[in-house]
Amino acid sequence: MSDAFELEAKVRTDRGKGASRRLRRLNNEIPAIIYGGDKEPLSITLSHNEIIHAVENEAFFSHIITLNVGKDSEQVIIKDLQRHPAKPFIMHADFQRILADEEITVNVPVHFLNEEKCTGVKLEGGAISHILTEIEITCLPKNLPEFLEVDMLELSVGDNIHLSDIKFPEGVTSVALSHGGDDADLVVASVHATKGGAEEDEAPQAEEGEAPAAGEPEEKPDE
Repeated sequence: MSDAFELEAKVRTDRGKGASRRLRRLNNEIPAIIYGGDKEPLSITLSHNEIIHAVENEAFFSHIITLNVGKDSEQVIIKDLQRHPAKPFIMHADFQRILADEEITVNVPVHFLNEEKCTGVKLEGGAISHILTEIEITCLPKNLPEFLEVDMLELSVGDNIHLSDIKFPEGVTSVALSHGGDDADLVVASVHATKGGAEEDEAPQAEEGEAPAAGEPEEKPDE
Protein backbone atom coordinates (compact mmCIF):
# COMPACT_ATOMS: atom_id res chain seq x y z
CA MET A 1 0.00 0.00 0.00
CA SER A 2 1.45 3.38 -1.00
CA ASP A 3 1.69 6.43 1.23
CA ALA A 4 -1.19 8.54 -0.07
CA PHE A 5 -1.21 11.15 2.70
CA GLU A 6 1.57 13.48 3.74
CA LEU A 7 1.31 16.17 6.43
CA GLU A 8 3.74 18.85 7.59
CA ALA A 9 4.32 19.07 11.34
CA LYS A 10 6.45 21.01 13.81
CA VAL A 11 7.89 19.94 17.14
CA ARG A 12 5.86 21.37 19.98
CA THR A 13 7.73 22.74 22.99
CA ASP A 14 5.01 24.56 24.95
CA ARG A 15 2.49 22.44 26.84
CA GLY A 16 -0.75 22.90 28.73
CA LYS A 17 -4.32 23.91 27.96
CA GLY A 18 -3.44 27.58 27.63
CA ALA A 19 -0.77 26.86 25.06
CA SER A 20 -3.15 24.62 23.13
CA ARG A 21 -5.79 27.35 23.04
CA ARG A 22 -3.24 29.84 21.73
CA LEU A 23 -2.21 27.39 19.02
CA ARG A 24 -5.76 27.04 17.80
CA ARG A 25 -6.74 30.70 18.14
CA LEU A 26 -3.61 32.49 16.95
CA ASN A 27 -1.87 30.04 14.62
CA ASN A 28 -4.79 27.95 13.35
CA GLU A 29 -2.82 24.88 14.44
CA ILE A 30 -3.71 21.89 16.63
CA PRO A 31 -1.64 19.90 19.12
CA ALA A 32 -0.90 16.25 18.35
CA ILE A 33 1.32 13.43 19.53
CA ILE A 34 3.29 10.65 17.85
CA TYR A 35 3.92 7.52 19.93
CA GLY A 36 4.90 3.88 19.61
CA GLY A 37 7.62 2.13 17.67
CA ASP A 38 11.12 2.26 19.06
CA LYS A 39 11.14 6.01 19.88
CA GLU A 40 9.90 8.24 22.65
CA PRO A 41 6.56 10.04 22.26
CA LEU A 42 6.88 13.30 20.34
CA SER A 43 4.57 16.32 20.77
CA ILE A 44 3.89 18.14 17.51
CA THR A 45 1.61 20.75 15.96
CA LEU A 46 -0.28 20.50 12.69
CA SER A 47 -2.04 22.98 10.45
CA HIS A 48 -5.76 22.74 11.21
CA ASN A 49 -6.67 23.47 7.58
CA GLU A 50 -4.39 20.71 6.34
CA ILE A 51 -5.68 17.99 8.64
CA ILE A 52 -9.35 19.01 8.32
CA HIS A 53 -8.97 18.62 4.56
CA ALA A 54 -7.29 15.22 4.99
CA VAL A 55 -9.97 13.75 7.26
CA GLU A 56 -12.66 14.55 4.71
CA ASN A 57 -11.26 11.58 2.78
CA GLU A 58 -12.43 8.25 4.22
CA ALA A 59 -9.14 6.65 3.20
CA PHE A 60 -7.18 8.85 5.63
CA PHE A 61 -8.23 6.57 8.48
CA SER A 62 -6.98 3.37 6.83
CA HIS A 63 -3.79 4.56 5.15
CA ILE A 64 -0.20 4.91 6.19
CA ILE A 65 0.49 8.62 6.71
CA THR A 66 3.80 10.38 6.31
CA LEU A 67 4.40 13.10 8.90
CA ASN A 68 7.25 15.43 8.00
CA VAL A 69 8.67 16.86 11.22
CA GLY A 70 11.46 19.25 10.33
CA LYS A 71 14.08 17.25 8.42
CA ASP A 72 12.74 13.92 9.66
CA SER A 73 9.71 11.93 8.58
CA GLU A 74 7.57 9.46 10.49
CA GLN A 75 5.40 6.65 9.08
CA VAL A 76 2.22 6.57 11.15
CA ILE A 77 -1.45 5.69 11.29
CA ILE A 78 -4.09 7.81 12.95
CA LYS A 79 -5.34 6.29 16.21
CA ASP A 80 -7.53 9.00 17.71
CA LEU A 81 -9.06 12.29 16.65
CA GLN A 82 -10.71 14.62 19.15
CA ARG A 83 -13.32 16.95 17.68
CA HIS A 84 -15.06 19.95 19.21
CA PRO A 85 -18.47 18.82 20.52
CA ALA A 86 -20.38 21.67 18.86
CA LYS A 87 -18.15 23.21 16.17
CA PRO A 88 -16.45 21.79 13.06
CA PHE A 89 -13.01 21.93 14.68
CA ILE A 90 -10.42 19.25 15.38
CA MET A 91 -8.92 19.66 18.84
CA HIS A 92 -6.18 17.00 19.02
CA ALA A 93 -4.78 14.05 17.06
CA ASP A 94 -2.92 10.89 18.11
CA PHE A 95 -0.64 9.10 15.65
CA GLN A 96 0.99 5.70 16.12
CA ARG A 97 4.34 4.92 14.53
CA ILE A 98 4.53 1.81 12.40
CA LEU A 99 7.32 -0.67 11.85
CA ALA A 100 7.41 -2.77 8.69
CA ASP A 101 7.69 -6.07 10.60
CA GLU A 102 5.10 -5.33 13.32
CA GLU A 103 1.36 -5.86 12.91
CA ILE A 104 -1.00 -2.94 13.37
CA THR A 105 -4.65 -2.85 14.40
CA VAL A 106 -6.87 -0.55 12.36
CA ASN A 107 -10.58 0.03 11.75
CA VAL A 108 -11.21 -0.28 8.02
CA PRO A 109 -14.39 1.01 6.31
CA VAL A 110 -16.82 -1.39 4.63
CA HIS A 111 -18.07 -0.77 1.09
CA PHE A 112 -21.37 -2.47 0.24
CA LEU A 113 -21.77 -3.59 -3.38
CA ASN A 114 -24.86 -4.28 -5.51
CA GLU A 115 -27.35 -2.97 -2.97
CA GLU A 116 -29.86 -1.83 -5.62
CA LYS A 117 -29.56 -5.18 -7.43
CA CYS A 118 -29.86 -7.22 -4.23
CA THR A 119 -32.41 -10.03 -4.64
CA GLY A 120 -34.11 -9.24 -1.36
CA VAL A 121 -34.51 -5.58 -2.33
CA LYS A 122 -35.23 -5.72 -6.06
CA LEU A 123 -37.45 -8.82 -6.18
CA GLU A 124 -38.78 -9.18 -2.65
CA GLY A 125 -39.30 -5.58 -1.56
CA GLY A 126 -36.95 -5.79 1.41
CA ALA A 127 -34.48 -3.27 2.79
CA ILE A 128 -30.81 -3.49 3.76
CA SER A 129 -29.51 -2.69 7.24
CA HIS A 130 -25.82 -1.88 7.74
CA ILE A 131 -24.89 -3.27 11.16
CA LEU A 132 -21.16 -2.57 10.83
CA THR A 133 -19.76 0.22 8.70
CA GLU A 134 -16.14 -0.52 9.65
CA ILE A 135 -14.28 -3.64 10.77
CA GLU A 136 -11.31 -3.88 13.12
CA ILE A 137 -8.46 -5.78 11.48
CA THR A 138 -4.87 -6.77 12.19
CA CYS A 139 -2.16 -6.92 9.53
CA LEU A 140 1.35 -5.86 8.59
CA PRO A 141 1.55 -2.29 7.27
CA LYS A 142 2.22 -3.49 3.72
CA ASN A 143 -1.06 -5.46 3.73
CA LEU A 144 -3.30 -2.67 5.05
CA PRO A 145 -6.41 -2.46 2.82
CA GLU A 146 -8.10 0.86 2.13
CA PHE A 147 -11.53 -0.77 2.58
CA LEU A 148 -13.31 -4.13 2.65
CA GLU A 149 -16.02 -5.12 0.17
CA VAL A 150 -19.30 -6.85 0.97
CA ASP A 151 -21.39 -8.06 -1.99
CA MET A 152 -25.14 -7.88 -1.28
CA LEU A 153 -26.27 -9.21 -4.70
CA GLU A 154 -27.58 -12.66 -3.79
CA LEU A 155 -29.05 -11.98 -0.37
CA SER A 156 -32.77 -12.59 0.13
CA VAL A 157 -35.08 -11.23 2.81
CA GLY A 158 -34.04 -12.75 6.13
CA ASP A 159 -30.42 -13.31 5.08
CA ASN A 160 -27.41 -11.96 6.98
CA ILE A 161 -23.76 -11.48 6.12
CA HIS A 162 -21.37 -12.30 8.96
CA LEU A 163 -17.70 -11.54 9.41
CA SER A 164 -16.90 -15.13 8.43
CA ASP A 165 -18.59 -14.56 5.05
CA ILE A 166 -16.16 -11.80 4.10
CA LYS A 167 -13.13 -12.67 2.02
CA PHE A 168 -10.33 -10.83 3.79
CA PRO A 169 -7.21 -9.98 1.75
CA GLU A 170 -4.14 -12.12 2.27
CA GLY A 171 -2.41 -11.31 5.53
CA VAL A 172 -5.46 -9.51 6.97
CA THR A 173 -7.30 -10.90 10.03
CA SER A 174 -10.53 -9.87 11.73
CA VAL A 175 -9.82 -8.99 15.36
CA ALA A 176 -13.25 -10.23 16.48
CA LEU A 177 -12.92 -13.59 14.70
CA SER A 178 -9.41 -14.11 16.04
CA HIS A 179 -10.72 -13.75 19.60
CA GLY A 180 -13.16 -16.61 19.01
CA GLY A 181 -16.22 -17.35 21.11
CA ASP A 182 -19.92 -17.59 20.35
CA ASP A 183 -20.31 -13.86 19.74
CA ALA A 184 -17.22 -13.41 17.57
CA ASP A 185 -18.90 -13.88 14.18
CA LEU A 186 -20.67 -10.51 14.11
CA VAL A 187 -23.42 -9.62 11.65
CA VAL A 188 -22.18 -7.05 9.15
CA ALA A 189 -25.38 -6.49 7.16
CA SER A 190 -28.86 -7.95 6.82
CA VAL A 191 -31.88 -7.83 4.51
CA HIS A 192 -35.18 -7.44 6.30
CA ALA A 193 -38.82 -7.33 5.21
CA THR A 194 -40.61 -4.03 4.97
CA LYS A 195 -44.28 -3.37 5.70
CA GLY A 196 -46.08 -3.68 2.39
CA GLY A 197 -49.34 -2.12 1.30
CA ALA A 198 -51.19 0.88 2.58
CA GLU A 199 -53.43 0.53 5.60
CA GLU A 200 -57.12 1.18 5.21
CA ASP A 201 -58.10 4.60 6.53
CA GLU A 202 -61.60 3.51 7.47
CA ALA A 203 -63.01 0.45 9.19
CA PRO A 204 -64.69 -2.06 6.83
CA GLN A 205 -68.44 -1.67 6.43
CA ALA A 206 -70.79 -4.50 7.34
CA GLU A 207 -72.17 -6.46 4.41
CA GLU A 208 -75.90 -6.45 3.71
CA GLY A 209 -77.69 -8.84 6.01
CA GLU A 210 -74.74 -8.99 8.40
CA ALA A 211 -75.38 -8.41 12.10
CA PRO A 212 -74.25 -4.97 13.35
CA ALA A 213 -71.19 -4.79 15.53
CA ALA A 214 -71.61 -4.82 19.28
CA GLY A 215 -72.64 -1.45 20.64
CA GLU A 216 -74.05 -0.17 17.33
CA PRO A 217 -77.83 0.58 17.14
CA GLU A 218 -79.84 -1.72 14.94
CA GLU A 219 -81.44 0.09 12.00
CA LYS A 220 -85.24 -0.01 11.87
CA PRO A 221 -87.01 -0.74 8.61
CA ASP A 222 -88.78 2.12 6.90
CA GLU A 223 -92.35 2.45 8.14
